[in-house]
Amino acid sequence: MTTTEHSAEPLPAELRSEADLTVDGAGLLCVTLLLKLRAAIGGAAPGTLVHVIATDPAASLDLPAWCHMTGHTYLGSLPSGTEQAEHTVYALRISANAHCTRPDAPWHTTLP
Repeated sequence: MTTTEHSAEPLPAELRSEADLTVDGAGLLCVTLLLKLRAAIGGAAPGTLVHVIATDPAASLDLPAWCHMTGHTYLGSLPSGTEQAEHTVYALRISANAHCTRPDAPWHTTLP
């Protein structure tokens, strides 16, 4: 049985799915990772499954917080042995009602 890294429950189907879009943030610190992620998902349709490859230990905190702030759905990290096994891979789903962030400051939402 496949499990998430912090749970004994079966891995959700969304985390077993192939990504529609993969953002390789290996070697990037969090702000740079979020800038790259923001640019990559700019034209993505709602419902798009995104995998984010990250090496920055802060990504496990920053990606869920950024998704919460923007309204995208954070799905969690993929278990070791999937996709890019040497790096942690996180999954998120693009929301139709997401809040945009500034192109130069991914922690600041833009006003409508």
